[in-house]
Amino acid sequence: MLTLQFIATHELNALDEDEKVKKILNYVKANSIVVMEGKLKAEEEASLIKFTMGMINNKFKGVEIATINPDAKSLQGVDKLRVNLASFILGRSQGLTVIGPATIIKEIKRDPNKIKLFTKRRG
Repeated sequence: MLTLQFIATHELNALDEDEKVKKILNYVKANSIVVMEGKLKAEEEASLIKFTMGMINNKFKGVEIATINPDAKSLQGVDKLRVNLASFILGRSQGLTVIGPATIIKEIKRDPNKIKLFTKRRG
């Protein structure tokens, strides 16, 4: 069975960097694919990768990460204003991040507006 765990921005805002990484990794180590509102800061993503590298063993093979973010440069008029205003008000909460165990995720294809996630067959 494939499990998706949605994490809203407000769940992570009150946590420090280590707490965020641990929360995400707890779900991923339980074989859930995390769908996170917004994106991690570059430092947080680096910490996630660092923590993950130290946990790799025969059972846990690591994580796959993909982030999409609306591209305000390609928008026009009111849509561009709306995205820029939301970015200003909400900070890093725009976009979507998918993080999952490498043992489940076969491939992640992304472009600025969508993510295609392919899983491995479990036998």
